[in-house]
Amino acid sequence: MEQTSQLVQTITRGIQEKKGSNIVIADLSGIDGAICHYFVICQGSSPAQVEAITESVGDFARKELSEKPTAVAGLENAHWVAMDYSDVLVHIFLPDVREYYDLEHLWDDARLTRIPDLD
Repeated sequence: MEQTSQLVQTITRGIQEKKGSNIVIADLSGIDGAICHYFVICQGSSPAQVEAITESVGDFARKELSEKPTAVAGLENAHWVAMDYSDVLVHIFLPDVREYYDLEHLWDDARLTRIPDLD
């Protein structure tokens, strides 16, 4: 679990590097039937920023931990990009798409940690 925790921290730094905002970490590890241990959810203000955050997360995970996602979906329009690191799923949204899908509340019994935005 230590490696997964390190991955979540590294992903968070990758998001912050490109000024991703409203970062929420949902801990699903105690939920039976959950598809992974953690969701890392954030948003960018434009499709270009969503793409930049996606690239930054991938770079940080690869350079610091030699981790690569098993799949990346949504780059075609960059409104919602999902990156699958098996135990960690990263969701990078445009604000209106994030509000619509409301993943934080979809998993009501997950423990949520909100990361303050960097200035």
